Amino acid sequence: MTSQTDLAALMCSRLCHDMLSPVGALSNGLELLADEQDPEMRARCVELLEQSAKISTDKLKFFRLAFGAAGGFGEAVPVEEAQEVIAALASDAKRVELNWAIASSSLPKPAVKVLLNLSQIALDALIRGGTLDIGAERRDGNVEIVARATGDRIAFDETIGRALQGDLDPSEISSRTAAAHMIALLAEEMGGGLQYQTSDGALVLGAVLPEPEGMIG
Repeated sequence: MTSQTDLAALMCSRLCHDMLSPVGALSNGLELLADEQDPEMRARCVELLEQSAKISTDKLKFFRLAFGAAGGFGEAVPVEEAQEVIAALASDAKRVELNWAIASSSLPKPAVKVLLNLSQIALDALIRGGTLDIGAERRDGNVEIVARATGDRIAFDETIGRALQGDLDPSEISSRTAAAHMIALLAEEMGGGLQYQTSDGALVLGAVLPEPEGMIG
């Protein structure tokens, strides 16, 4: 079984991997800006720096809510916070249409972590663009979550699917599967579960999570 220390190390590797490209682009852009004299090229450098800075900020906001303690919020997180994070990532990915179906104004913090991670997995599957539908509903003491990706080509690693269902051998848990493994553990601790289904041109990820005590209403 992967220890909490091992999982933390894998999550750190995932964060460093995801941040390397935009932060590296910032560094390269600053070097180019320092040497460039042509006004048009300098303006282009500034534009690229702004894009890289936005992507870096968007990713850090995602990491804070999806992996971290999300300080500043209580036991519930406003849904608009999650929507803004995923909308930003979908915008950075480009060619992705995003649709929401969430009636609640807030969701329990653990449910937001699961929603964000499922949404990210679904977004990553849309390598040629497509549609990402995200829904959540509080019903009968549970939070039900779904993230559905549809497109011309869906790229989904079944190892991630097995991680979501808690079926991975410890040796298979890597920085690529760590996030799925983390929310599988979180769902298990809550007494809930995750599931996934693939078909031609579609990936559906879902979760059913009991509401934390004191938040049912």
